Amino acid sequence: MAMSETAYLLRPESADFLTERGFPTTKFTLQKYATVGGGPVYRIWGNRALYTRDDLLAWAKAKLSPPRRSTSEAA
Repeated sequence: MAMSETAYLLRPESADFLTERGFPTTKFTLQKYATVGGGPVYRIWGNRALYTRDDLLAWAKAKLSPPRRSTSEAA
């Protein structure tokens, strides 16, 4: 694969990618978000959803709260 080509991940691979980076996610969670909205952006190829690593990480990081020192800091 050339350096400029984007690698696409299937839903199970995407869930593994996120989980390995500290964002525990299942393929079923990604499927639910694809149905109801609120998940990472994806593309369709045939009947399969394809995700990029950059899109997955951007989505996961956007869901993080700011750092907290106490549960009383909940927003």
